[in-house]
Amino acid sequence: MKRVFDRSLFSVDRNRLQRHAMFAAGLAVAAGTVGGPLAIQAASDPASAAPPASTVTVAAKSDAAAKPANDAKPTDVKPVSVQKTDSKPADAKKADAKPAAAPKSEAQVGIGYQEQSTFYFCAPAATRIALSAHGPAPSQEELAKKLGTTEAGTNSAHETTRVLNEMTGTNFYQTREIPGSAAKPAEMDRLQADAVRALSNGHPIVANIKGTAIGEDGKAHSYEGGHYLTVVGYRDQGRTVQIADPADPANGGTYWMSTISLANWIAERGYSG
Repeated sequence: MKRVFDRSLFSVDRNRLQRHAMFAAGLAVAAGTVGGPLAIQAASDPASAAPPASTVTVAAKSDAAAKPANDAKPTDVKPVSVQKTDSKPADAKKADAKPAAAPKSEAQVGIGYQEQSTFYFCAPAATRIALSAHGPAPSQEELAKKLGTTEAGTNSAHETTRVLNEMTGTNFYQTREIPGSAAKPAEMDRLQADAVRALSNGHPIVANIKGTAIGEDGKAHSYEGGHYLTVVGYRDQGRTVQIADPADPANGGTYWMSTISLANWIAERGYSG
C-alpha cells in the first residue's frame, strides 16, 4: 500500500510541476511577444529584469544617434562674418607692383618763358622760368629779393638751389659744381644724368655759366661776365639739352646744345639740378 501511495504522490507532484512549467512557459511566450528578450529573461530570471545602468545609458545614446538628420529640429545658426584677406603671398604682391618707369629717350617740360627785365636779373628770370613748370611763378622782383640779387648779379648756384627748394616745398634740388676750367668726363656724365633725372620729373635745371658756347645750330652764345639760364628739355638720352635763355628771346627764347658743351660752359661755376 505504501509503495502505491508513494507512486500516487509522485504522480500528483509531477502533474503539478508540469502545470507550473506550462504556466511559466506561457508567461515567457507572452513576455517575449510584448517585452522582447529582456522580458523573457525577466520571466526566467527575476534578478535580471532590470538592465544595468550602463546598458540603459548606451541604448539612449544609440537611439539619439540613429535618428535621421532631417528629424532634428533646425537651429538658428547665424552666419559667420568672414573677413576677406589678401591670400597672395608676399612675392606675388611684389610681382604685381609696377616697376619704376625707365627714363625716356627725350623729355620737354612745359614752361612760361619770360625775358629778364634788367641786365642783372638773369638769375631771377631763369629761376622764374624753372618755377613756371609747377604753376604760376612769382615775379622777377620778388625772386630777386629772395636770391639776394644786386646790380653785381647773384652770388652762385647755391642761391638758386635754396630758392628753388623753398618755392617748390621740396628738397629735390642740389648744387653741382664744376670747379675746373673745363669739365671732366665724369662731370659731363653727371650733368647728363642729372638732366634726365630732373626733367623726367618735371624739374628744369638752372645753370650758372660763363664764357662762350656753340649751339646745335652753329650759333655762338657768349656771356663773358657770367649768366644764368634754364635747361628745360633733353633728347638722345640726355646727350643734347634744350636751353631757355632769359637774355635771348629769339626763337621763343630756346635753343639746343650738346651736354658736353653745356658742361664746359658751366666750368668754374655750378648748377641747380
